[in-house]
Amino acid sequence: MADGGWSRKDLIGIEALSRDEITLILDTAPQFAAISERSSGIKKVPLLKGRLVVNWFYEPSTRTRNSFELAAKRLSADTLAMTAASSSSVKGETLHDTLANIEAIHADVIVIRHGCAGVPHILADRHASHIINAGDGRHEHPTQALLDAYTIRKQLRLRLGDPEATLDGLKVAIVGDVEHSRVARSNILCLKRLGAEVRLCGPSTLMPQGIAQMGVQVTANLEEALADVDVVYTLRLQLERQAKALFPSLREYIRLFQVNTATMRYAPEHALVMHPGPINRDVELSSEVADGERSVILDQVSNGVAIRMAVMHLLVNGGGQE
Repeated sequence: MADGGWSRKDLIGIEALSRDEITLILDTAPQFAAISERSSGIKKVPLLKGRLVVNWFYEPSTRTRNSFELAAKRLSADTLAMTAASSSSVKGETLHDTLANIEAIHADVIVIRHGCAGVPHILADRHASHIINAGDGRHEHPTQALLDAYTIRKQLRLRLGDPEATLDGLKVAIVGDVEHSRVARSNILCLKRLGAEVRLCGPSTLMPQGIAQMGVQVTANLEEALADVDVVYTLRLQLERQAKALFPSLREYIRLFQVNTATMRYAPEHALVMHPGPINRDVELSSEVADGERSVILDQVSNGVAIRMAVMHLLVNGGGQE
């Protein structure tokens, strides 16, 4: 396996990763994708045999939790699932004490999702196990950004017929609720580090203050945002995270910002359509486009398993710590 050059104990976010480290993960993933696609039916390798991977989720998740669990099992690891309701945190136990008890049963990899930004970083600093951030507050969701970059690069190489093509100069429009999206932040960091140009589009009330300082273009005009882009990345309206109404109505949002057959005409014919899921169908994205030929949403799901296999392999077998 291609594991040379990796030395990190944890994956906390994209922000700390270099372009070479991101590229190493993307270059490692195809080998794991091939394992999942085996026609023999034996979709496992023993790279994490005997290791224990704990999925510790304080927030609801379907895609990410299942993807990590499947990735661990395909690496032949043992898995243990924990939620906030099933942990002793409901009795007042601290996160550090909970993790210390998990480590006492010789856990190796801790995949954690938490509603508070910074939790994976705090745990990684004080514990020996490998910590993977599966989403912390509005901060980051690094494996989502990595699987998105992998999906984009794979599709680009197929379209150009160039197995060495990079994301340099690629144009990506991220449309929707950027304010509440950790996926958007990680994608901006990842795509820009790989040389892509990023545009953000949505209501001004759903755009974080100072976001332009991340080196992105910001517009409230969907036609302007989609002109000459290679990827249209739609974000879910996270109404559950909004303490107050941040736009007049869903009808108004749909009229101005929905990605649908009509608005996709603003983009080139080769432009891909992506979404991190779950989709609010016919709100931020029409069903016709979500299920259409340009959509690679299900490819994102498939590629997520390969990326998470690559990340766990590199953390555990990549040659040490920083």
